[in-house]
Amino acid sequence: MNKILKLGILTLAVILTSCSASKTAEKYTRQWRYEIEPVAVATKGSYLIKVWSYSKKQAVATEQAKKNAVHGVIFRGFAGMNGVSRKPPLANGPNLENEKKEFFDPFFADGGKYMKYVSITNDGSIAAKDRLKVGKEYKIGVIVSVAVDELRKDLEDAGIIRKLGAGFAPR
Repeated sequence: MNKILKLGILTLAVILTSCSASKTAEKYTRQWRYEIEPVAVATKGSYLIKVWSYSKKQAVATEQAKKNAVHGVIFRGFAGMNGVSRKPPLANGPNLENEKKEFFDPFFADGGKYMKYVSITNDGSIAAKDRLKVGKEYKIGVIVSVAVDELRKDLEDAGIIRKLGAGFAPR
């Protein structure tokens, strides 16, 4: 009986710890602290970018990089470098995230629809040069691929952003 009780307490502790880590990760994500830089020209319809995410835990920063990458493509875009031209954000309005909160909250929730558009390009390992200690937290660089054409189409279909060419309607 004692072994069963100890096992139950241990299981409960693990569940509570993972829930706490998830809430912490969500808190860091909602601050949207990240940087994006292009890595190389990707296949047609996608961007290959490095996302620098911040967190006290390396694993959290690595996982949040996927969310940050999609957020950056939609709301920030990135400057040109490494032979890749500048890419503006998909969204034009500075308040779009707040105006369409009912769409973006579940979209960016853990396991949300954003996962459909992003993948880590390596096996998840982080190079030493992409793992920096900044004060009490880590700055982790993760290379991801974002399916931008598919993301744009789905955002247009949902009425979140205007369709390309919508401003050029024939007379």
